[in-house]
Amino acid sequence: MAIPGVPWWRDAVMYQIYLRSFRDGNGDGVGDLRGARAGLPYLAMLGVDGLWLSPCFPSPQHDHGYDVADYCAIDPLFGDLTAFDQLIADAHALGLKVVLDIVPNHCSREHPWFREALEAGPASAARARFHFADGRGEHGELPPNNWRAMFGGPAWTRIREADGRPGQWYLHLFTPHQPDFNWRHPEVGDYFDDVLRFWLDRGVDGFRIDVAVGLYKHPDLPDSPDPTADEDARDAVNPQAWNQPEVHEVWRRWREICNTYSARDGKERTLVGEVAVPTPADQAAYLRPDELHQAFYFDLLHTPWDAAAFRTRIDAALKDITPVGAPVTWVLNNHDQQRTPTRYSRGALPGEEPDPERGAARARAAALLMLALPGSAYLYQGEELGLPEVTDLPPEALTDPIVAATGEPAKGRDGCRVPLPWTGEQAPFGFSDAPSHRPWLPQPHWFARYSMQRQRGDNGSSWHLYRDALQLRRSLTSLRDTTLHWLPGPADTLVFGRGPGFVCATNFTDAPVAAPVPGKPLLSSLPCDDGKLAANSTAWWLVDRLPD
Repeated sequence: MAIPGVPWWRDAVMYQIYLRSFRDGNGDGVGDLRGARAGLPYLAMLGVDGLWLSPCFPSPQHDHGYDVADYCAIDPLFGDLTAFDQLIADAHALGLKVVLDIVPNHCSREHPWFREALEAGPASAARARFHFADGRGEHGELPPNNWRAMFGGPAWTRIREADGRPGQWYLHLFTPHQPDFNWRHPEVGDYFDDVLRFWLDRGVDGFRIDVAVGLYKHPDLPDSPDPTADEDARDAVNPQAWNQPEVHEVWRRWREICNTYSARDGKERTLVGEVAVPTPADQAAYLRPDELHQAFYFDLLHTPWDAAAFRTRIDAALKDITPVGAPVTWVLNNHDQQRTPTRYSRGALPGEEPDPERGAARARAAALLMLALPGSAYLYQGEELGLPEVTDLPPEALTDPIVAATGEPAKGRDGCRVPLPWTGEQAPFGFSDAPSHRPWLPQPHWFARYSMQRQRGDNGSSWHLYRDALQLRRSLTSLRDTTLHWLPGPADTLVFGRGPGFVCATNFTDAPVAAPVPGKPLLSSLPCDDGKLAANSTAWWLVDRLPD
């Protein structure tokens, strides 16, 4: 909702386009820029404020574009710079902002700098742009330290030198295909300054920063006190590899670049970081007025379906993040996590069978709760359709490098990345106009009942719930108030008010409870009848005065 004098990003709802899986515009089975352009009117109809576009740079696609070979071009798999420029122009014509995913922690082994480093040899200036080191052991046969990669396996790979002998090792905190840059080398920072300006000159409205707690490593690369922590948690845990103090200077530098462009034409640019840190207070350090504008608050995504747990996470975010002047940026889904309806379908007791109907209800309720909170929000494509995880992909279809590194399909992310269903009763469900080309991941037959076409024709669908919530979020003056007041309610519910008379209530139980306020709700995730708030549901009201 655009509020005069308030930067658009402070309360925007953005839609994540995972490009490979959004829409295929050329019939090869992989989503692309042409397909994304065709889907822009759909996003405008849904009512979001803009889109976050996953990496579309030239890449060998070992990690689906997060292994970048050239930061200032478009991979032919997705189109070209002309197609990108057309996407920006069409989005802006529809009033949609475009945030581009940027990957500064690591690149591809095919990046020209890394290829030069392999050829240049030990102690060369080219190798200094990365983390090359001699191995330990009598013959250098052991990695330089005990770090493990987040996606599985050692964080170091040994190369063969130009003469064929085993040589140095290079650091990669994700996969061997993704060598980490050495941000202590001044050329790396200068290079990314130019990358940002290249895309800002093409009209992007900001950047989503991958691995924003990375970039700098401890200068001595010491052993980790818990070497398997990153691998076990699949998160940034190793204190020697993540969240180094020098990284804040990068975000100050990037903020200055964005401020220069914003001052030039009066159009606000934003930086939103993937900031995985232990506490909201740690995240707030990245959101000071001269650093990132926003950072994803992942805590709700990892919170079990429990009223007390949700309130604790919400309170912590509002207490620690808002005082630095930044909005909380809420998320429930993304391309790295199991989809919410499946996540919430699990029972609380060990061995309890998943309940898909309960999971779907909780996902709708969580969405309505999130969209009522002060701050901004990011939606993941298909979230508005209530799409569950695809949990039975055949082994030969799996493409996630995590599966290849660990040998454990359950750890992979393919199930949340299956191409979207747009129309029709059978694959490819309108994802591609060329049915003879199968989508890059197979779509299950049951996707038919989640298609956008079918949901738009059903007033009780998840799609209509999201659209109605986004319209109300944009139009209600009460939601311009950035404060939140907790209100009394039945046990295991959360009730809060915002502004003059807005009330949101969520029932976390499996049974109806008394509604906290009388009257028919403005909007509810499930029907609320006879003064009851349905099980696993959220409702919004407008009242003359907030309940005591």
